[in-house]
Amino acid sequence: MRTPRIHTHQTLSPDSTLSLEEGPARHLIQVLRLKADAPVILFNGDGHDYQGVIISLGKRQVDIAISERGAQESAACLAIHLGLGISKGERMDFAIQKSVELGVTEITPLVSERCVVRISDERMQKRIQHWQNILIAACEQSGRRRLPMLHAPLKLQDWINKREAQQHNLLLDHRSSDTLASLSPAESGTCLLVGPEGGLSEEEIASAKREGFQGVQLGPGVLRTETAPLAAIAAMQALWGDFR
Repeated sequence: MRTPRIHTHQTLSPDSTLSLEEGPARHLIQVLRLKADAPVILFNGDGHDYQGVIISLGKRQVDIAISERGAQESAACLAIHLGLGISKGERMDFAIQKSVELGVTEITPLVSERCVVRISDERMQKRIQHWQNILIAACEQSGRRRLPMLHAPLKLQDWINKREAQQHNLLLDHRSSDTLASLSPAESGTCLLVGPEGGLSEEEIASAKREGFQGVQLGPGVLRTETAPLAAIAAMQALWGDFR
């Protein structure tokens, strides 16, 4: 059985003990049904894994003794900031989950003209926490020891105006004649803009290009909003990043 990896917000250090937060503790007790003396791996996003063992369990409490700290995860050789149009529930969840597994370093959900999802401010806070939980679970599963940054949702134009300039600022556009392979090798950061289910409007595309975004296509087909960023990130990792 694979040793469970669990995220915690707490400070971690060798030769110490801690009580897990209620959510992770409940997962170990009720879902994985672990017992005392079971090994676990903890991480908090500082770049290290921490080896531990369960020393006691209650109905909602798990106490863990940390024995040692693992090697530090190297920083990503290609920083990828994904600006993703907000789509319907499972599509957005899937895109975030798989983007994290593929090595994205930042994600900003975007409100654009053709977004079919309209979320109130009250529900948006719950949605952000939901997305953050998906991000954490993807790191637990994939072995990532650094958490990507999930930014608060922004209107598309605000994100375009506020973003930091990167070596490549890319806009997925199936009508473009340029491909990722036709670009110069990226040696630092890449900003990737992907629209929602209905795509970006002509005005939004024009505005992004005026601000320095370059349209690129991923072959002759039109990919879904949850597929397009994953294909692009995988291709960028193969060309310039960790997949080389």
